[in-house]
Amino acid sequence: LEFLTQQCHLSTEVAQRMMIESDLRQALARGELTVAYQPLFTITSGRLRGFDALARWHHLERGTIEPATFIQIAEESGLIIELTDFVLQQACTQMAQWHAIDPALADLKLQVNLSGSDLAHSALSERIEHALASSHFNPRLLTLELTENILMKRIDSAMATLETLRKLGVSLAIDDFGTGYSSLAYLSSLPIDSLKIDRSFVHGMRRVGSKDAEIVRAIVSLGATLGKSVVAEGIESVSQLAQLRELGCEHGQGFHLSRPLTPQQAEALLECLLTELHEPQAQAAFDTGLMPLVRH
Repeated sequence: LEFLTQQCHLSTEVAQRMMIESDLRQALARGELTVAYQPLFTITSGRLRGFDALARWHHLERGTIEPATFIQIAEESGLIIELTDFVLQQACTQMAQWHAIDPALADLKLQVNLSGSDLAHSALSERIEHALASSHFNPRLLTLELTENILMKRIDSAMATLETLRKLGVSLAIDDFGTGYSSLAYLSSLPIDSLKIDRSFVHGMRRVGSKDAEIVRAIVSLGATLGKSVVAEGIESVSQLAQLRELGCEHGQGFHLSRPLTPQQAEALLECLLTELHEPQAQAAFDTGLMPLVRH
């Protein structure tokens, strides 16, 4: 009976996965997915530095499908290439429109995640180049992120691809840094511009006496030594933000600063930013890092 129950459960999971895969394929074809924008801040000043582009899917019948669910299915089914292209094109086009609103917004950066399949794709550089050209987006403002584990698994074959991407003018970042056991020899030779500290280490800074703060300190120091900027992910409290500022971490993102925003919410944030910038009495607050922090 237990065996039959397990088989039934497995069959249900397979059927569920196949349905989601089929629905995802149709959603991509119909343009039903959206992109959310999580603000990235300079920790020392509180200034908005840019946005992290994140895929979102609100299923017409099932409601919101968690990214962890549909991105994994996209990876396993081969739909991830199409999904990456959608996010890249949508986000580059949106950011180019925001840049044109006011010169004060013209240097906002965009971060987009790449998958292992993207890294192995023979036409990756052509796909990036097409998105940049069609959206008229400045390549120097685009950062492509690869998780440490993906990069380490493909390190030898990835080097030429990374160099090709750098020639397009884009920046490169290692996401979830600290979880993939990178070799220092590889790190010093990789054409990488920034390291994103994995959120698990930032979360661990909450505990008194935790070693996570020392790990974060070491990563910040490593970044400085290698000439790479450092970004902390998953900042969820005032104390974490204060510790990161004390440790000298340059940039950060997380729910304490802002949750991912819809394009409409992000645009409202930019309008607020411009209003504050053009009001002299608000400049002092902005310069001390008190704004603009949003918590949608």
